[in-house]
Amino acid sequence: MSFKPRILIAEDESGIADTLQYVLKSDGFTPVWCATAEEAIAQFAQEAPALAILDIGLPDLNGFELFKRLQALNQSMGGPEVPMVFLTARSDEIDRVVGLELGADDYIAKPFSPRELVARVRTILRRSARNGAGAPATAAAANHGVPHQNPAQTPPESPQAPAMPFSLDHERMQIRYYGRVLELSRYEYGLLRLLVQRPGRVFTRDELLELVWDDSSDSFDRTVDAHIKTLRAKLKAIAPEVEPIRTLRGTGYALNEELPTKAS
Repeated sequence: MSFKPRILIAEDESGIADTLQYVLKSDGFTPVWCATAEEAIAQFAQEAPALAILDIGLPDLNGFELFKRLQALNQSMGGPEVPMVFLTARSDEIDRVVGLELGADDYIAKPFSPRELVARVRTILRRSARNGAGAPATAAAANHGVPHQNPAQTPPESPQAPAMPFSLDHERMQIRYYGRVLELSRYEYGLLRLLVQRPGRVFTRDELLELVWDDSSDSFDRTVDAHIKTLRAKLKAIAPEVEPIRTLRGTGYALNEELPTKAS
């Protein structure tokens, strides 16, 4: 019997849930539908799925909060990281930014194409399998939620010393800014680490997608912009007067080479 990846669906609208179950089952998956966050947590605890699809507007718990609880549960269970996708009827940019900032693998806005959703699920699962296998360094990156960089994608330049206010802790996969640890999602960490290691070097959006994202073909320029936006907000919360990331219109981003040694 062939293995059928288990997909957890947290969706309170039965019509949408039926569509998701049908198309996932037709494509060789085993969908598990939960109409509430409470059911989703119980199912997740019983057996961690290969991937979870979470509706933001659940009746008993906000989808963002469910995401955080499932992440904590996943860590306590000690298994590989479970990729998660947000399903939302909301079109506000802030909802998309919040989802990405939390560390979601993707978000899909209603109404959606069921076939497109399945294609994205397959892409995320391939990416997850690639990150979870192979050399120990790759597995460590997957366990810590940090995107694995293919050696073939490594920029030709040798990393420079980090810009003065930043310090990198590669073992802990942390970045400090003016002495304070930044709480970063995996892609925020990957972006900032790249910029910090090469102050002044201009990276195009395409380069950032290729170097930081696991599968750049399934990501877009606006994905980079959204993550840069959340990064800037986190940096500004520590040093409001400093602008460490420069935008070059129509090109990309660079880390400012002339940053004050102390935050005002």
